[in-house]
Amino acid sequence: MVKSLSGALLRASQRLAVNLLAVFVLITLPFSAILAADKLVAIEGRTMGTTYHIKWVADGEEADDKAIAIKRQADQLLVDINQAMSTYISDSELSLFNQTESGTKAQVSKALYDILSIAQNISVDSGGAYDITVGPLINLWGFGPDKRITKAPSDAQIAAIRPRVGYQYLALLDDNVIQKHANLYLDLSSIAKGYAVDQLADLIERAGYNAYLVEVGGELVTKGLKPDQQPWRIAIESPTQGRNIQRIVRVDDVAVATSGDYRNYFEEKGVRYSHIIDTATGRPITHNLASVTVLADSCALADALATAFLAMGVEKAYKYASDNGIEAFFISKSSDGFKEKMTAGFASRVEN
Repeated sequence: MVKSLSGALLRASQRLAVNLLAVFVLITLPFSAILAADKLVAIEGRTMGTTYHIKWVADGEEADDKAIAIKRQADQLLVDINQAMSTYISDSELSLFNQTESGTKAQVSKALYDILSIAQNISVDSGGAYDITVGPLINLWGFGPDKRITKAPSDAQIAAIRPRVGYQYLALLDDNVIQKHANLYLDLSSIAKGYAVDQLADLIERAGYNAYLVEVGGELVTKGLKPDQQPWRIAIESPTQGRNIQRIVRVDDVAVATSGDYRNYFEEKGVRYSHIIDTATGRPITHNLASVTVLADSCALADALATAFLAMGVEKAYKYASDNGIEAFFISKSSDGFKEKMTAGFASRVEN
């Protein structure tokens, strides 16, 4: 990503405890899997208010206790990630930093420093279109860890919060030290699940497997082929109240993330307010883009871009994706139902 985006950040927050689950993996298997020369082994659990699933291709002779050991490691890894970056855990590293005053320096864990580095790089590369400091606006609109609201905030309330938003006020220094230069409140819910997927995939790689699918709350990454030598496929969910399939997509050797505005919102006097915030206005988005799916080299990147694209609207997001070689799929609301738009790279993966 080298071109800057017009408009200010756009970032949103879906609480870590509320997930879109907009991508379905088209395989369901029991814990220990199929008997064959190669078999598909599956484990699952809960994290970040949602579920995770990991499937990998193993030798048919592999003992089940190896899967049990990997599950134990995966669960601990997810606990550590949550303790580093959740805004729903009052004593997490991120929460403790958010409670400090402007000017504070803190040495943080490598995990938190790494994800902040990824997020800041995306902010810089996108010209500020992506920004993890939007947390105060998200909380003001009732989509953060604070209680939900039923009445939209006033113009004065929004104006009072906006000086606290700006990625340039967060400095990443040497030795995993970070510093805030404003009364920042960082929110990583647009990238944390993707980051967790990447870390779990690394765990599977280190265990010696090179064909797998890792998924957390609908964000996922794949590598290699299934035991039948077929590529991994997923179903993209239609942005409706039901669980209807919009498209079947081949997702071999790629990370996938989806963001949508059709589940997390509130209504006041017939007006629907999305959880996706446009920081150019400090208000929820008002355009018709309902869902975005992004394919990328890492799930953290796909996760962040899906949120940014959703906030931008279909025309700006499509242009950015096309200009930067990003595979993306957009579903917009219209008077005639839903309309699709996709980049050429994404289109080549769609199953007819």
